[in-house]
Amino acid sequence: MLKEFKAFALKGNVLDLAIGVIIGGAFGKIVTSLVNDIIMPLVSILLQGVSFSDLKYVITPAEGEVAEVALNYGMFIQTTVDFVIIAFSIFLFVKLLTKMKKKEEAAPAPVLPSKEELLLTEIRDLLKEK
Repeated sequence: MLKEFKAFALKGNVLDLAIGVIIGGAFGKIVTSLVNDIIMPLVSILLQGVSFSDLKYVITPAEGEVAEVALNYGMFIQTTVDFVIIAFSIFLFVKLLTKMKKKEEAAPAPVLPSKEELLLTEIRDLLKEK
């Protein structure tokens, strides 16, 4: 069972998947920073200083030690923008990889002569030498 697990874990697909997950996690942090630190402040300027993180609908206001109950739809909008940017960038990356793969497949493979042609070539060369 240990040998089977080792064979499974060391297959190329599993390693590729692990690398993809690690890179995807790091990429998600980059996109989140892009949205939070660059895009949303620009959108906030367009909305005359309103920050998305401040947008909420208060259902019950805070009273004493009881915290307020609110729907934070601004955070939802921000997370949705994160998702759209990540999905679009992954789409572009997959499209680029597909385009590169098609170019590799389109390259014609060198045509090797058949065994008969090779034998005939050898015979011809031997006859020329005599």
